[in-house]
Formats: sequence, structure tokens, C-alpha cells
Amino acid sequence: MNPSTPPISRPPASPEPDGALASLWQTAWVGMIALAGLGLAASGLLHVGRETAAMTLGAAPAALALAVSLTRRPSAAQVPLLCAWAIGGALASLLTGGVGGPLGAWCLAPLAAAAFMGAPRRLALAGALSLGAAGLSTLGAALLNQEPPPPPLATALGLLAQVTVAGGLAAAFIRLGGGATRGELARRRFGELVSEQPLLLLGITGDGYVEAAVGRAPDGSAAGAFAGRMLIEAAVPADQPALAAALALAARDGVAQASFAPAGDPEGWAIVMLRARSATRLVGVVLDGRTQRVREMALERARDDAESQNAGKSRFLANMSHELRTPLNAIMGFSDIMRQRLFGPLSDRYAEYAELMHESGGHLLELINDILDMSKIEAERYELALEHFDLREAVAAVLRLIRGQADRAGVHLRGVLPKEALEGEADRRAVKQIVLNLISNALKFTPKGGSVTVTAQAVGGTLEIIVADTGVGISTEDIARLGNPYEQAGGVEQRAGGTGLGLSLVRAFAKLHGGDMTLESELGAGTTVTVRLPVLEAAGTPLLPQSAVQSV
Repeated sequence: MNPSTPPISRPPASPEPDGALASLWQTAWVGMIALAGLGLAASGLLHVGRETAAMTLGAAPAALALAVSLTRRPSAAQVPLLCAWAIGGALASLLTGGVGGPLGAWCLAPLAAAAFMGAPRRLALAGALSLGAAGLSTLGAALLNQEPPPPPLATALGLLAQVTVAGGLAAAFIRLGGGATRGELARRRFGELVSEQPLLLLGITGDGYVEAAVGRAPDGSAAGAFAGRMLIEAAVPADQPALAAALALAARDGVAQASFAPAGDPEGWAIVMLRARSATRLVGVVLDGRTQRVREMALERARDDAESQNAGKSRFLANMSHELRTPLNAIMGFSDIMRQRLFGPLSDRYAEYAELMHESGGHLLELINDILDMSKIEAERYELALEHFDLREAVAAVLRLIRGQADRAGVHLRGVLPKEALEGEADRRAVKQIVLNLISNALKFTPKGGSVTVTAQAVGGTLEIIVADTGVGISTEDIARLGNPYEQAGGVEQRAGGTGLGLSLVRAFAKLHGGDMTLESELGAGTTVTVRLPVLEAAGTPLLPQSAVQSV
């Protein structure tokens, strides 16, 4: 180019037809959302959360469209902008309860945006995007179980959504009205899209009368099959009470949902979501719920089968109590006779074998007793043998029984019991089993040189049994699992020492007495298990002074 030649000046890009009107609508959209957000926040109805996120997502497409309108070729971005309107509307609707929520009207924003673009061919795409946004919102809200906001906030958000969308659609159609043919075509296409959509939109009076219906019913019938009659008449007689209850709940709380079999398709299944527009008006959305119904029925059958199998297993083990214990007791009895040489001398090797048989039988009997006790509890066949006694005796008996095991493990075992009697009514064997399981667990996780302290005290009418050790402790992940049947913690050596039923039996026995169990632990700092049993007859002292304590 010749340097002396003046540069060619390009005229500024001319705006799109009626672009100023579109920009005005987009600005009004953003402004109304911002003002509504500030007003609701100032009134205390709106807090930072999913509602504010929904309003931000609803305003984002308008802000993006404003930015695009300042470029040279805004028409080239029409399709991406329509997609942005659809995505923003769908997500905003999803976060506030779906298409039946207060911001469900924003799913229609692509239609208003397409009308402002002045391109009728975009209306079909906008309609499809609106349907897609409604479907995505409905599906997402159902899967994520998104609940709508409370009525005062929901009413304000619903009004905001209706005003923004209705204003945009009205202005767009007025704009298109300059060409009568084009305006009529747009209105006809919009009406067809709304009536052909897979959702059924209802306008309902306060007494349940459907005064308007748009869309298609789940049974395939036209919307007119719902309009002009009571909503409960759309369901089979068996499901009409559920619809009546949902209508009453929506009128009272502002939102409700019910499932029913349509009167025109008794084998089908539908879901209606209701929302109060005012004190005398409701809006509703009816969805096809057959797929969800089939899934729920399959899950229910699977759950019933699993519960039946588990109950059968528990009943089998509970009924096998006598058959399992009788031969094992015989083995232990004969081996005990042999190891004591009651009928004559034995060689040292045979005596050693008899000792091993007796120890192994005792260990096996403990495991079988745990399994059988848990099976009886799961089968709800375990009955407490309540008796009146001094509960200190049960604790002291276990301490004497297990002290030898603690000495062999090199762990200092100490019992702290009150001098006064702990009179109460409980199952003696269950109380002993609670203390035995807790001490055995503590010894298993306490290394040589450590200590285990067992405390029994009265707190009001509740007996507290506290077993604290200085062992390796339990991780947070394991604490969440412990207490469930067959769950174990620790390393391979600790897991090999039992069935994982110790703590679950402790918790079960405590619940049978009306009490509970709590577990506190930290890796490297030991574990403390507290069992509370409301079995004492008289109030005791919450904290034991040293003068009222005796060590066992």
C-alpha cells in the first residue's frame, strides 16, 4: 500500500434489527434479578446457597448476550446463545426443585431469546432447547432429590421468573407483530411446542378443579382429558385419597407431590408436583413415572429377598444352638477328664494334646456362643433373663476370670468399683458378656506394659461401665464401622483373634436393656468405651470420690 494513500475507514458495524430492544430486555433481565436478590437478601429470605446460585445462573445468559451484542457479528453467536439460555434456565430450575419449582419458567427463556433474534427458523431450535431444559431440570431434580425453597422465597422467585419470561415473550411477539404472517407463525409454533411437550402443565383452583391444562398426559391422552374436572378424578379410585392429601398439603405448605395410577391407564404410573401460586390457585406438573415405578418395585423386591435370606440365616443359626453346643461340650468335658488324669496316668504328650483340645474347644465355644447370640438377636428371639442383684458382682467376676489372661499378656488390669452396692435389675449373663467383650477387646489392642481400667459407677438410675485402655487406638474410619456385626479393626493379628461380633454384641445387649454404647479413640492414644444401662433402682453419685472407690 502506498504510504501516501490514506487508510480506508470502515463504517461501524450496524446493529442487528431491533438490537436495542433486545439489549433493553437483556439489561432488564439482569437488573430485575439483581434487584430481586438484593431485596430478598435485605428481607432475610435469601441466603448464600443454591437459590443464589440459581439466580446467578439465570442472569448469566443475559449478561453473555449483552457482551456478544457489542461485537461486530452478533448474529454468528445466535445458536451458542440459545444453548446458553437453555443451560442457564435448566440449572436454575433444577436447583430450585425442577420444572415445577419457582424458577421453572426460565426453561422457556430460549423461546424469548429466539423471538428477539428475528429469525423464525430459530424458534424450532429454541423450542427443542426449552423442552430439553425442562426435561433435564425434571430428571436432575428427581435424581438429586432437590427440594423447592420455602413458600415465601418460592413465591418471590416464581414471580421473578414469570415476570422476566412473560415480559420477554410479550415484547418479542410485539416486535414480531410488525409482520403479521411472521408473528402468527411464531405464535402458532410456540403453541404447538407447548402442547406437544412431554409434560402436562395444570392450572388448578384451590378446591382441586383443573381449569387449564397444556401438554400431554402420561397415559398418552390429550390435555383436555384433565381440564374441566376435579384433579382427583384423573386417578384410579384407590389413589384418589393420595391426590386429595397432596392438594391439601400444597394449599397449606405451598408444595406437595403424589404418585398415582391414571384413570385412563390403570397399569401406568404418574407423578404430580403441585405448587401454590396464591391462596386460591395452584399450578401442577404431571410426569410419566412408569420408569421410576419399575425401578422402585425392583429395589423393593431385592430388599425383601435380602431380608428374607438374612432372617432365614438367623433363624437357622438360632435353632442350631443345641446341636452345635452339645457335641462341643462333650469334647471339652472328655478332654478335661483326660488332662486332669481322673482315670489314670497319661504320657506327657497325650496330656499336652488333651490340654490343646480343651483350649481349642473353649475358644471355639466362645466363637459359637457369639454367633448364636447375634443370630438370636437378629431373629428377635433373644429374651433377657432379668433378675435383681448387685451389678458389681458381675463386673468383679469377669475381672477375676480374665486377670490371668491380662497377666500373660503383660497388661496391667485394674477395676474401679464403688463401695456401695449397685442394686438393679438386669440380665446377669448379658452384663458379664458386655464386660468380658470390652476387656477382651482392650487386651487385644493393648501392647505389653500397657494398662486397662474398668470402672463401674452409678449416674442417677443408670449404670455406667467404662473400659479405658492405653493401646494403639482406632482410626476414625474404623470407628465408623465398629459396632456393626462381623466388622473388625486393627492389623492381621488382631483380626485373626475373633469374629468381629464383640462390640456388636455389647451394643445389642445395651439396647435390649434400653441403654447405649459410645466409643472414643485416637490412634496412639488408646480407646475408651462407655456402656450406659438404665437398670439401677436408686440414684447414685455422678462422680466417684476416692474414698468411695475400691480397686479390684
